[in-house]
Amino acid sequence: MPIRLLSPEVASQIAAGEVIERPASVVKELLENALDAGARAITITFEEAGKKLIEIADDGFGIPSDELELAVSRHATSKLVRSDDLFSISTLGFRGEALASIGSVSRMTITSRVKDETEGARLKVEGGVSGKPTKVGTTVGTTIRVEDLFYNVPARLKFLKTDVTERRAIDSLVTRYALAYPEKRFKLSEGKNIILQTAGDGDRRAILAALYGVDVAKQMLELMAEEDPSTPSAGRMRMSGFISPVSLTRSNRREITFFINGRWVQEVALNSALLQAYHTLLMVGRYPLTALFLEMRPEDVDVNVHPAKAEVRFRSQDTVFSFVQRSVRKALLAYSPVPNVASSLWGTTRTIPSKSRSSVGIDWSIAHDEVVDSGKLAVGGEQQVDVSHQSSVSSGGQQSTFERIPLLRLIGQIGATYLVAEGPDGLYLVDQHAAHERVLFEKLMTQHGMKKIASQTLLTPVVVTIPPQSAQLLLTQLPTLQHFGFDVEEFGPNTFQVRAMPVLFTGSDPSAALRALVEDFEEDEAPLQNEIEAKLAARVCKRMAVKAGQALSNEEQRALLNDLEACDSPRTCPHGRPTMIHLSVDMLERQFGRRGAR
Repeated sequence: MPIRLLSPEVASQIAAGEVIERPASVVKELLENALDAGARAITITFEEAGKKLIEIADDGFGIPSDELELAVSRHATSKLVRSDDLFSISTLGFRGEALASIGSVSRMTITSRVKDETEGARLKVEGGVSGKPTKVGTTVGTTIRVEDLFYNVPARLKFLKTDVTERRAIDSLVTRYALAYPEKRFKLSEGKNIILQTAGDGDRRAILAALYGVDVAKQMLELMAEEDPSTPSAGRMRMSGFISPVSLTRSNRREITFFINGRWVQEVALNSALLQAYHTLLMVGRYPLTALFLEMRPEDVDVNVHPAKAEVRFRSQDTVFSFVQRSVRKALLAYSPVPNVASSLWGTTRTIPSKSRSSVGIDWSIAHDEVVDSGKLAVGGEQQVDVSHQSSVSSGGQQSTFERIPLLRLIGQIGATYLVAEGPDGLYLVDQHAAHERVLFEKLMTQHGMKKIASQTLLTPVVVTIPPQSAQLLLTQLPTLQHFGFDVEEFGPNTFQVRAMPVLFTGSDPSAALRALVEDFEEDEAPLQNEIEAKLAARVCKRMAVKAGQALSNEEQRALLNDLEACDSPRTCPHGRPTMIHLSVDMLERQFGRRGAR
């Protein structure tokens, strides 16, 4: 076939295929245009999951009547002038493709008026063919009505998901933007049924309540962070929003939301940084709820990457990753779920020296001996913490006196597997294996960070033989084992000799430590996936920890509880499995009928 130019209609439909994937894409493009136009109130109405009708009305600046016809042309925009502007984009839209793309695959009607005009104009576009503007009476702002989406590309219509799925996509999009712009009034309706309506008073927690319910909204932790002023990029990044405590999770990542400079993005690096902040704190397969809003200089982020503008690129990805991870981790540990109790209840205090911090595995710069502005800790569920890096004080390797209380009083052991302890607010059942795993992991990682892992030479070297596929894996990990105090060398085909091991594991089976590195485990190690050394340490500690069914003396039980209390993350093992279950006094009283039926 000869080479030929595509017709404008075909070219527009191809472009629309990149920008307009589904009804939610139409809502996103028009919603962002309304926000760019300075709208204070935005009303979104749709029918049949957006396939029959999508209408978005705003009270923004509007479009001048003499520019209305130009507005639906491809590559027509008021937001860019020179190519250099692409490297400092401060608006949500900039390509000038949205209206043209929507109009090419639907029957679109635009009605708009600017403040300086006494009457507005209306323009109809059908299948990419534009009519002539007509004068109409209307209020200041713009109303865009999109009917019969994909009527002229039935193949695209067939590939849409079910109405339930498409409707959920629209709901999710609008609620996210309502969270990002709490000062705007949003109204989302399906026909006459109102799905979401916000007051526009700037209260994000109220929008969270509408989205997740009042109970969830009260539990969410408010976060505010700024870059450390000592860094070269100080003042270039700020982050605010909400994160869920470790007790509030979901089974998927759909509730993880990031906005950058007011734009909703789905960036892998940001999700990874967030999950890294939660690593070892969540159970396997559980994910947090977050709504985080990152602000940075426009020139530090490239949004011209994907046609739908859902992906971005950072000038310094490592800096952004570290900022997000450290800020979220600091907030989580500031709201430690293990309760602190007034010393008058127990009459005992404890002085704990601050641990030297390690850059591997756990962000040790966020610790219990850091100073947090207690004025930011509100009551009644309205939790808020300022985690600005400039507000934290770390004692480094020096001793710091920080009043600590033994939270748990040992009662005994059940089934040679669980420790029973009394707390000031109820009963605690502690999994001895998971608890010991956490204790060993933090001790090992702390010593590793200090480069002071004491090693014990074995009287008789232990020879270990493992399967061939595992042997190759173990060979690549020998240098890391050396850092952790193991002295292991190859001793023949698929055979290794253990000459020394860390003093922390004295009395344990050296061969078990080696096999722990290459064998499968029941826990998913996703929380430690990007931290190779932490993952290896967690595997070894799992194998070295006391087992279920192992009887412990009273002294060993008390020592384990004390060590667990001193951990930075005592609620879970390194793989995310819980170390303890809490039965509150209130729940016990209800079970025994002291406070009526449940």
